[in-house]
Amino acid sequence: MNDRSIANANAGTGDDHLQSDGPQDEHDQRRRGGGWAGWLISISFHSLLIGVMSGIYYLIAPPATDPLPVRTTMIEPPPKKEEKRERAPLEQPEVQIVVESEAIAPVTILDLPIDVPAIEDPTQDTAPQGREDAVADVELGSTGVFMAIGAGTSGSGMYGKRKGGGKIRAIGERGGSRGSEAAVGGALRWLKRHQGPNGSWDSVTYTKNCSDDLKCEPGTYANVGDTETTMAMTGYAVLCFLGAGYDHQSPNKYQTVVKKGLDYIVSAQKADGSLGTHNYQNAVATMALAEAYGMTGDPALKSPAQQGVNTILARQNQDMAKGAGDDKTKDPYGGFGWDYSGPNARSDSSVSGWNVMALKSALASQLDVGNGLEGAKQWLEKVWKANNPDWAKLDPYKGESVFPYQYASDQANGGAPGHQALACVGAVCAVFLGKHAGDPMLETLSNYIMNKQTPAAYPCNTYYMYYNTLAVFQVGGDRWKKWNSSVRDMLVNAQRKGEGCFDGSWDFQGTAFHGHEVGRVLSTAYCCLSLEVYYRYDQAKMDP
Repeated sequence: MNDRSIANANAGTGDDHLQSDGPQDEHDQRRRGGGWAGWLISISFHSLLIGVMSGIYYLIAPPATDPLPVRTTMIEPPPKKEEKRERAPLEQPEVQIVVESEAIAPVTILDLPIDVPAIEDPTQDTAPQGREDAVADVELGSTGVFMAIGAGTSGSGMYGKRKGGGKIRAIGERGGSRGSEAAVGGALRWLKRHQGPNGSWDSVTYTKNCSDDLKCEPGTYANVGDTETTMAMTGYAVLCFLGAGYDHQSPNKYQTVVKKGLDYIVSAQKADGSLGTHNYQNAVATMALAEAYGMTGDPALKSPAQQGVNTILARQNQDMAKGAGDDKTKDPYGGFGWDYSGPNARSDSSVSGWNVMALKSALASQLDVGNGLEGAKQWLEKVWKANNPDWAKLDPYKGESVFPYQYASDQANGGAPGHQALACVGAVCAVFLGKHAGDPMLETLSNYIMNKQTPAAYPCNTYYMYYNTLAVFQVGGDRWKKWNSSVRDMLVNAQRKGEGCFDGSWDFQGTAFHGHEVGRVLSTAYCCLSLEVYYRYDQAKMDP
């Protein structure tokens, strides 16, 4: 048997790995050992090569853990989509309309635009309107007018806060609100809808001028509908537009309305220059002409306005008690107050108040007021002292004083005291005739107003409310904050809204003053003028 045969035979036994002593086994082992060594060398070499190449790569390329800086906006997640939700206007409290209740719902800000003429730039003040020294509390001299300028003058004149940026700042700084200004806008729209074709406002036929359904009611006063009442109502309405900064010459949405109203007043002026037989109507209409002239300088209004002023001066009473001997009809030192007609011995406080305001507007418009305001100052002092005999002992901080409905200068102490609740008129005249903070008259009349005439709910005595709002605004301070916090929102809530012909007006039933039955035109005018107080006249600083 040869070697191959033996090998083949042994292959079948499975014992070849136990028999390794032969020369062939040694040769095979050496060959196998050499192969494994080669593989190890190859693996080591390639591993080394891979390591070198990796090292070169990491030396050249930046590590993955140190990325290049990326703009923040590229790595920030996109902003989340804002969720849709219903939002109330900024700082808008819930508005509760007072209906047959004495509760007052505060309306500090309503989300409504401030109704100022669109032509104006609200960031700029307009040019001065009215004499710069004719702020409310100027002092008056005996010959012509001597102006001891009050501390409140701001260079804008008596009418200078009625437009533009001055108006907007006045609303914000003096206690107005979007709600109060929206109410003024509603009132002006109501007045526009009810103006007659001839430019007047008639207290009976005014409803015929409105195309809305649910018609307003006519006035019920005995004298409504006559030419005297129509003249007064037209004067009131024009004053509402002028008070809000709308005149008949500056481009504005009520320019035509104001022009028609002024044209009616001028066309109805009598040959003697008067604007009414009664001193009430003449004063209101003269005041409207004077303010329109002062705001625009329209030469066509100067003569009619001056003639109205001349009528006021001609009808001013004299202090008959100062005459020499038995002649008690002459007073060479000045005038006194005014009655409904006259002149005569009786001075009606209500009528006198409107004539003082008319002369003050005429003064601010650089018309000639003669000695009229000096005479009014004499009337104010004498009447107040006669009705407050202990006036020198009054405590300005706590004391109260009164002002009468009438005064008869030909009788001792003005005759019977009678009605004593016109502190509102006395206070307004005190401010307009030069009284300052600390003056016993102004302080104690203001105390009476705050303690006895602050309205709690509408309807109230809107006549008192109008005068008192003017007076307390000029006095300012804590009194004004308290008054405004009550009256402003009361009026905003009481205004009729969204009711056809009534929309924008105030009811006159229950407003409780003599003559309130004239109707809705008058009640709306008083309420509108009261809400314009923030900018209608510049506020004087009441420093003594």
